[in-house]
Amino acid sequence: QYSPDSVAGADGELDPTEISLPGCSCRSSSCAAPQCPCLSRGHNYSGLCLRDTEQGRFARPVFECNALCRCGESCQNRLVQRGLRLRLQVFRTQRKGWGVRTLEFIPRGGFVCEYAGEVLGWAEARRRIQAQRPEDPNYIIAVREHLHDGRVLQTFVDPTHVGNVGRFLNHSCEPNLVMVPVRVDSTVPRLALFAATDIPAGEELSYDYSGRFRNSLGSSREQQPGEEENRLRKPCYCGSQTCASFLPWDSSLFSSP
Repeated sequence: QYSPDSVAGADGELDPTEISLPGCSCRSSSCAAPQCPCLSRGHNYSGLCLRDTEQGRFARPVFECNALCRCGESCQNRLVQRGLRLRLQVFRTQRKGWGVRTLEFIPRGGFVCEYAGEVLGWAEARRRIQAQRPEDPNYIIAVREHLHDGRVLQTFVDPTHVGNVGRFLNHSCEPNLVMVPVRVDSTVPRLALFAATDIPAGEELSYDYSGRFRNSLGSSREQQPGEEENRLRKPCYCGSQTCASFLPWDSSLFSSP
């Protein structure tokens, strides 16, 4: 089932459509920092939300103006919520199954699409991933936001049965997209993918499943799997010079709490 936005999972633990964040009282049609409280929480789309991570620092959080804000729909701080605006094409790759390529030029920092699906709690995500067979495709993504005070916020999204074009994006060890958690109406983040570099028309789009790309060292849970876990690993066919030979591995959902 195609859905442009994430939906509540079958476990009903989290509802990404719930309006739980306060809105701004800006009277202009487009908000500006530092007056707007939504913009004051972070750099948003000035490009700094991408550059900070390149330098190994904590990125500022991104909050868009939401349904409770008094600004207009044309506000510059409404981007991801507008959804996909580019011409993308799902196509059959030679070795990686389905993939996605752009039919138009995408400038660096441009919003591409969201990775949308069912938003699951940890228990349901763990149940689903443990029920998978080695030959089954795995679409469940675990995103961890490492806060400056040591806390870690976890978000699990599964587009296996409900999702958007983002489910067809392949992994690359040298990707051209970077994922940024963006909050709009809810504290549940939208997993937004931005161009990490200028991308010419016709190029396949990809991101790093491990989260290492443009993130601080140590932020990934990727581990060297044991011999028994190796049977679950899938080969990587990204073809980059720094290819790790296998797709990223995160064993946290396979272990006990």
